[in-house]
Amino acid sequence: MAAKKGNRLLIKMKSSESSHIYYSMKNKRNSTQRLELKKYDPIAKKHVLYKEAK
Repeated sequence: MAAKKGNRLLIKMKSSESSHIYYSMKNKRNSTQRLELKKYDPIAKKHVLYKEAK
């Protein structure tokens, strides 16, 4: 899946408790810091913190 043209980039969100990964879009112009979200981790079977990975 390729990212669209412009300021939006495809980013990888890595779980803080397991090896699970989500992919999401991020606007680089509006969000300059690394993204951190609480999302459901199917490996840990609970909501955990996901951080933007390189």
